[in-house]
Amino acid sequence: MIARSINALYEIECCIFKGINRYFERKVLNIYFRTITHAGGAKCTILSVLLLMLLSKGTIHKTAIVSMASLAISHIPVQIFKKLYPRKRPYMMIVGTKHHLNPLQDHSFPSGHTTAIFSVVIPFIVDVPASIFLLLPLALSVGVSRIYLGLHYPSDVLAGMFLGTLTGILSYFQIIQLL
Repeated sequence: MIARSINALYEIECCIFKGINRYFERKVLNIYFRTITHAGGAKCTILSVLLLMLLSKGTIHKTAIVSMASLAISHIPVQIFKKLYPRKRPYMMIVGTKHHLNPLQDHSFPSGHTTAIFSVVIPFIVDVPASIFLLLPLALSVGVSRIYLGLHYPSDVLAGMFLGTLTGILSYFQIIQLL
């Protein structure tokens, strides 16, 4: 019974994945998703937060410090889960998946890019709630890009959203008091 339920969930997940990945060859979407996905990468997240830390003052400066701490902390559970649940990437498992020529080779669960972008933007959203209208679409776009590019299952992205959001909120309410 449990195995049947797990298989049913996996089939649903594969349908969602295929529904997003099928648009891989659309030129405008390719440009958008191949660009926006880097917003969740290490270079972009670290550089963005460092620049905010160096160039801002007051509340934004403090929130940038929290955001950097959140980013660093968020990758501990990501690495643990990747070791504990060595899930192969969808392009290796789902026939017909469209992907880059040189895709990632490490494990899929959870999405590190999604975790990173959520861990960076959540402290700013908590600090300035109106920023949700700019930052949440950015973070969600990074998550969808990971599926679109054939690199992650939807549950990988959802787990990354959860981990990034959790570390962002916890970091904000623990660290902001110290600053």
